[in-house]
Amino acid sequence: MTSGAVPGPDGRLRCPWGLSTDDYVAYHDKEWGRPVHGDDALFERLCLEAFQSGLSWITILRRREGFRTAFDGFKIASVAAFTDADKERLLVDAGIIRNRAKIDATLANARVLADWSAGELDRLIWSYAPEAATRPAPRTIADVPAVTDESTALAKDLKKRGLRFIGPTTAYALMQACGLVDDHLTDCVARGSR
Repeated sequence: MTSGAVPGPDGRLRCPWGLSTDDYVAYHDKEWGRPVHGDDALFERLCLEAFQSGLSWITILRRREGFRTAFDGFKIASVAAFTDADKERLLVDAGIIRNRAKIDATLANARVLADWSAGELDRLIWSYAPEAATRPAPRTIADVPAVTDESTALAKDLKKRGLRFIGPTTAYALMQACGLVDDHLTDCVARGSR
């Protein structure tokens, strides 16, 4: 089996991971690697990447609408105001991953971020985007790192500022998903779409 770009049902070359389900094809082609801006939008991605830790991304992707409903659209101000009753509601919500540590981290992170100025999360995350010219385009899946110096520094900075459940691997997954890096393979139809 090749680890380079492979043809999808339409014959166009894609990253192999993006072809396993229709959900992945849509996510790969229309979202992954496209720039995401805005504090609430980045908070959502940060939370979803944390919930994904130890699980398959498809599990999170298929529950994303449930997460959005449960966490009031990931509006930082709303989630920061969640009460203990809200936490108990989340712990029994079958539409999300009911992991106490991840729920606690989401609520705690929202409270931290609620005190930041508008646009501060966006500026901080995007300040860790490497220069595109400094990274060669990956030719195969083996060329795609799980962690980089930038993701390690981003995770360290977020932790220093009080955010929880974010390590270098989660930070790099966030960077990939939100378009800070373009890890679509060289021959992938979505390469350069950011």
